[in-house]
Amino acid sequence: MNAVAAAPTLLVHGGAGAIRRDMDADIEQAVREALAEALRRGHAVLAAGGSALDAAAAAVVVLEDAPCFNAGHGAVFTHDGINELDAAIMDGATLRAGAVAGVRHVRNPVLLARAVMEHSPHVMLAGEGAEAFAREQDVALVDPDYFRTEHRWRELQAAQRQANRNRPVDHFGTVGAVALDAQGRLAAATSTGGMTGKRWGRIGD
Repeated sequence: MNAVAAAPTLLVHGGAGAIRRDMDADIEQAVREALAEALRRGHAVLAAGGSALDAAAAAVVVLEDAPCFNAGHGAVFTHDGINELDAAIMDGATLRAGAVAGVRHVRNPVLLARAVMEHSPHVMLAGEGAEAFAREQDVALVDPDYFRTEHRWRELQAAQRQANRNRPVDHFGTVGAVALDAQGRLAAATSTGGMTGKRWGRIGD
């Protein structure tokens, strides 16, 4: 498909892990501020003539770094009390995609997903192999404690109590961004901690 001139556009979402009815005023303000910062960061890329791919990745990095979303620093816990992260990125201009799953030390999984797309012969890498590739690509790694938030830990305890009573458990999803650049190129990126209490290496949507 030939690219056509377009008005640069960026959309972001905070996923089902940030539900307004469950927030107090302080959390809602933090969520809104992080979403606004993601828009500013990604749109600055577009305004400077950058690509949709760069803009989508930049926006999702902001959301991964914010503790109020179920991605990166605010990711939910698995059944075993750890954080396992998944991310994907897609480039409409080339029809390429990259993804990672089940990583535990990668600060910004969306950046590793992009490295998989651009610097490997694969579409998806998972677990230890993905993290070995992250080291090769100089993608930032962190101690697993970086991802922990007390709010998500309490959610896991509540989910486990519900499961023990055979009650349905709410599960929460991803953050993401979709960008259209001035050259008419479209790209999207997403990142998630998956479902609270997930087991057996379950990979996010």
